[in-house]
Amino acid sequence: MPRSARTPGRDNPLPANAVGHRPVVAIVGRPNVGKSTLFNRLVGQHLAIVEDVPGVTRDRHYADALVLGRECVIVDTGGFDPHSDDPMAEGIAEHVRLALDEADVIVCVLDATSGVMPADREAVALLRPTAKPVIYVGNKADSPKREQAAMSLYELGIDALLPVSAQHGIGFGDLEDRIAEALPPPADDATSPEHEGLPRLAIVGRPNAGKSSLVNQLLGEARQLVDDRPGTTVDSIDTLIEADGERYVLIDTAGIRRKRAVKKELGVEGLSVMKAIRAIERSDAVVLMIDADDGVAEQDARLAGLAVDRGRALVVALNKSDLLDAERRKRAIARTREVLAFAPWAPIVVISARTGRATKKLLSTVAAALVEHQRRVPTAELNRFFDEVLEHHPPPTQKGRAIRLFYVTQAATRPPTFVAMTNEPKLVHFSYQRYVINAIRKRFGFEGVPVRVFYRQRRRRE
Repeated sequence: MPRSARTPGRDNPLPANAVGHRPVVAIVGRPNVGKSTLFNRLVGQHLAIVEDVPGVTRDRHYADALVLGRECVIVDTGGFDPHSDDPMAEGIAEHVRLALDEADVIVCVLDATSGVMPADREAVALLRPTAKPVIYVGNKADSPKREQAAMSLYELGIDALLPVSAQHGIGFGDLEDRIAEALPPPADDATSPEHEGLPRLAIVGRPNAGKSSLVNQLLGEARQLVDDRPGTTVDSIDTLIEADGERYVLIDTAGIRRKRAVKKELGVEGLSVMKAIRAIERSDAVVLMIDADDGVAEQDARLAGLAVDRGRALVVALNKSDLLDAERRKRAIARTREVLAFAPWAPIVVISARTGRATKKLLSTVAAALVEHQRRVPTAELNRFFDEVLEHHPPPTQKGRAIRLFYVTQAATRPPTFVAMTNEPKLVHFSYQRYVINAIRKRFGFEGVPVRVFYRQRRRRE
């Protein structure tokens, strides 16, 4: 495939357990210029809604991507149009400003076919004072005539313009080069010397779930500001704690609010979302705080999914149990299991951060999950187990081909990752893959941590 039409995300899938501070690339511009199409092509997946109607993308959308081998987070924003009659336009503009605050690199998308619009002028005016790298893109330049028409965008007073076609992938090799050049140099994780080598525990959840109250309870002092208004905590705050002879670094994060609940006056919560994601990235284990009285929500599932995708140990804390009777607590646990069905291995601890009920049990559960997170199974024991699996349930034939599994080895920890060598890795059915993972859990445990099994080709020797 020619370089100009390459799709970086598909060619270079991002390691799911990559750790560290990924730089942020924010895509901004007025409505209907193709930001979501550009976003989808950069991340290599059809994630954002793409429709030829202004204002389809209402909220910022985040996705991991690789740009010339550099890990980053791509942010899709709502269309910036301060003159719109849409009552959500003001909130979208605030989202754009928050994305600019978060971003390391900004890609401003303009329409090569429609000429300069007033909203383009205001967007460029908003970007002009920033010291951050800004890449101006003239989208929809899918022919020499349209590429020539894009030159009219220099009327905005920009220094350079990159003609591209997000729909057809034209010019994306050059765009990828520009982004990679503008990204800040890789930086080591900012762990203070006294915290180096200690397990890091990120406490995440929606606003008012009781995260800061839990930190205060674990510390035995009011170290964090506790308030019943959502959004009190803005930055991720690292705190050293010792319990039962073990030391941890607690990362208390700002609450993450449901999208519809984010208003302009609480717009700072939008900024806190990326901070929470970065806290998960630099953690070893995640405690997902859920208000048991309010109930588990879709946003809680998204946070749990982030932890699982990044290979972190995960423990769910159902907080405010003191407000519920036994029957309601039982229903809250069942509902949480239902919503988080993709992580049935994550233990649920019912606590009260206000009274301290079961907070010690929560920490001991986290400690056990951290042990499992870095556990390695001896090779001999693993192969004995694997022989039993094949004897009891060999992989079924697929497409007339007999699938042979030769051996399995543990390739990594944090999370436990196994590699099975086979003659037909692409034909191993997902149901059999699930069976193997369940069998590993049944034999070896690994409670509280995701388990991964990859299937690799082993060619028969001549």
